[in-house]
Amino acid sequence: MIIFFLFFIYFLSLSLKKFTGSKLKPSLPPGPTPLPYIGSIISMLQNKPTFRWIHGMMDQMNTKILCIRLGNVHVIAVSDPGIAVEFMKDKDAIFSSRPDTMSGYLTSSGYLDTMLAPMDDHWKKMRKMLSREILSVATHKWLQKKRTEEDENILRYINNQCNSNHGPTKNLMNVRILVQQYTTNMVRKLIFGSRYFGKGSQDGGPGKEEIEHADALWTILVYVHAFCVTDYFPWLRWITDFDGHEKIMRNAIVTARKYQDPLIDERIQQWKDGVRTQQDDLLDVLITLENTRLTADEIKAQILDLIVAGFDNVSNNIEWAMAEMINKPRIFDKAIRELDFVVGKDRWVQEYDLQNLNYIKSCAKEAFRLHPVAPFNPPHLTTADSTVAGYFIPKGSHVLVSRLGLGRNPDVWDDPLTFNPDRRRGCPAVLLGSTMTTMLLARLIQGFTWELPLNESRDNLKENFHDFSKAKPLLALAKPRIANNLYPSS
Repeated sequence: MIIFFLFFIYFLSLSLKKFTGSKLKPSLPPGPTPLPYIGSIISMLQNKPTFRWIHGMMDQMNTKILCIRLGNVHVIAVSDPGIAVEFMKDKDAIFSSRPDTMSGYLTSSGYLDTMLAPMDDHWKKMRKMLSREILSVATHKWLQKKRTEEDENILRYINNQCNSNHGPTKNLMNVRILVQQYTTNMVRKLIFGSRYFGKGSQDGGPGKEEIEHADALWTILVYVHAFCVTDYFPWLRWITDFDGHEKIMRNAIVTARKYQDPLIDERIQQWKDGVRTQQDDLLDVLITLENTRLTADEIKAQILDLIVAGFDNVSNNIEWAMAEMINKPRIFDKAIRELDFVVGKDRWVQEYDLQNLNYIKSCAKEAFRLHPVAPFNPPHLTTADSTVAGYFIPKGSHVLVSRLGLGRNPDVWDDPLTFNPDRRRGCPAVLLGSTMTTMLLARLIQGFTWELPLNESRDNLKENFHDFSKAKPLLALAKPRIANNLYPSS
């Protein structure tokens, strides 16, 4: 009888706690019912890729905000612009930090960088340095000559390929390889002052070192955005590489840094020895900072950050934009007419022209909307209990804003799965981060006509199942369209 009474009191107290708690605290966002301790981790492992599983559940539950418990971590996915603003702007102080993840820790050498580091004093120091010294308007202008050199290099390379190729593959370009190598060449030029780590190839393109470096960067980019089991069970990191992600990340980082780090060490020594006295690139800027002295390890971590960030959107964006525009000749012709009207055919488009190339910018932005390089923005960490959109968001939650959900949201965009630059009004401002993308797209369109190979009427716009890259690289025939004497000579 006493035992029965004690059990009655116990369950009554649990019921009262649940009842009063529900009155005082709003519920979590909708989501699958988690198992004790492990949450929905089994479902995550059974449904790859994880981002498609998450978006599929959001569609099935007809919700713009979803809560999935993985281990003891609440993962909050958001696909509504208004809710995203509430997270990232209205309550930024609570949601602006980053969680501890395996890929973030490895990529940043223990959070010595800016992009993936938690918001602490070190992050504030690095963020302030980036804003003032690396991403400033003054630095952007200072590096314009180097950007122009790389713009001319890709034009030279394509033109040489057009003039040297023979047979059925004459003028046939792999646009994916073109834009990936342009992007990595550009980033290396801005950071290290040199296009290649080695001598490049005989045809003027990248050598084996650059190809290996670019492949490693792409792997890092893919796995930085991947869902790793040890992010939700951190103690497993010291026991096992449960899903193989750590080995892949470590190998890619080692490959990238075996080319980068020796150059950094050599440059640091040159400054110490007085051999180098003038700043020529971003590496020099990082080494010679006066107010924010960086260690060699901090410089190396920040360099990898900058390279991955520079590689991130440009290559994916340009390939998709070109593929969509080739499939829609009306859009391509409109872009050509704008370039011919604003710039003409007797000179090359320059960065100062971009403020007047509104349709070209709209094409780039539309490709980014429809074909983001990653399904989610990097995760944000909830540093305190909060309420968003009427739902309880516990401290320690990982918040994921869906690029796919925002970009293809039918409540925001008419006919969201259609590439339509005409839906946008041109903006005269060109953000620093979009200069590379817009300039490359403008020069490819101004300098060459682009057509599909013979017997192909449309490019296959199918995206890769495991990420958002094109399932097959864009192959297109390029032909020079302006006076031959304007193309940079070899």
